[in-house]
Amino acid sequence: MANSEQTEKSFRWFFLVTAIFVTTLVVSNIIAVKLIQLGPLTLPAGVLVFPITYIFGDILTEVYGYARARRVIWTGFFCNLLAVGAIWLAIQLPGAPFWNLKDFADPVAAQKAFAAVLGFAPRLLAASFVAYLVGEFLNSYVLAKMKIRTGGRFLWMRTIGSTIVGEGADSFLFIFLAFGGVFPLAVLWETFLWQWVFKTSYEALVTPVTYAVVRFLKKSEGVDVFDYSTRFNPLKF
Repeated sequence: MANSEQTEKSFRWFFLVTAIFVTTLVVSNIIAVKLIQLGPLTLPAGVLVFPITYIFGDILTEVYGYARARRVIWTGFFCNLLAVGAIWLAIQLPGAPFWNLKDFADPVAAQKAFAAVLGFAPRLLAASFVAYLVGEFLNSYVLAKMKIRTGGRFLWMRTIGSTIVGEGADSFLFIFLAFGGVFPLAVLWETFLWQWVFKTSYEALVTPVTYAVVRFLKKSEGVDVFDYSTRFNPLKF
C-alpha cells in the first residue's frame, strides 16, 4: 500500500500502459468519422476502441494513483492535439501533381477524399476535447475516492461505477455539444443513452481482464496507491 505523493520511482510497465492509453485515444478519434451498424445500433467506429482508454484509465488510477493518472490524461490530450494539428497541416498542404489514392487517380479527387476521411469539423473537435477531459478526470476521481471508501475491496464496483460516471459525462457532453441544435432533442437523448450503455457494458464485460492486469501490475511493480492526501485538482501538473 502506498500514497500517491510518495517519492517517484521507476516503474517497469508504467510507460507501456501510458502508450496503450494514448494510442487508443488517438486512434479512436481518427476512425470515429465512420459510422458502423451493430445490430439496431448506429455508432461511430471510435466506440470500438475508445472504451479501452477508460479501462486503462482505471488501471492507472487503481495501481499508480490519481496523480500519475492525471499526468497520463494530460499527455493523451496533448498527443491528440498534436495528431489533429499534423492531420490539419497535411490537409492544407497541396498534393504533388503525381499523387493519387486507390480509386482516386485524379490528385484533386484524392485530396478531397483524404480531407473527407481525416478532416475534423471544429465543433466536433472541440466537443471531443471537452468531453474527453471531463469524462476521464471524473472517472479517475471517482475510482480513487471509491478505493479509499472500500478499503481497496470490490474492484469491479470501482471500475464499473467510475465508468458509469465518466462515460456518462463524456457521452452527454460530446453528443449535446457536437450535435445540439442540429438534431431533434429526442434523437440526441437516444444517441447519448445508447452510447452510454454500450461503453459501460464494454467495461463490465472486460472486468476479468482488468482484474488480471491490475493483479499483475501490483505484484510486478510492488505498488498499490491509495490517494489519501492527493490533491485532486485536474490542473495540478
